[in-house]
Amino acid sequence: MNLILLANAILVTHAMIVAFAVTFPVVLWVAAARGKSWVHAASWRITHLMLCAFVTMQAWFGQICPLTIWEHQLRTQAGQASPATDSFIAYWLQRLIFFDAPPWVFTAGYSAFALLMISSFWFIPIRRVR
Repeated sequence: MNLILLANAILVTHAMIVAFAVTFPVVLWVAAARGKSWVHAASWRITHLMLCAFVTMQAWFGQICPLTIWEHQLRTQAGQASPATDSFIAYWLQRLIFFDAPPWVFTAGYSAFALLMISSFWFIPIRRVR
């Protein structure tokens, strides 16, 4: 398989995970305000919380996301400079999900976001949903 194609697939997957992490809380709170019962189901809520915990712990321990590492390794093996510059989509996905800021900014942001998600369990408790 083409290494660049695989690196781009990892980048798209990474962008979809980021989109889930960022948009799920908005969808959750809007749905809760509208009285939707699915907001009390555990499956998506626990999945999202585990994702938040994983990202927050990576930030606290100064680790880089495995998806980023794999993508960069594939691009290097293919002889391409990282970040992606080979295609329009790869270029804009890179620009969308990677920011240049000091590490403490990300650690503080991820920690605050994780605390917000933990608090959502108090405001929107998990219950059996029919």
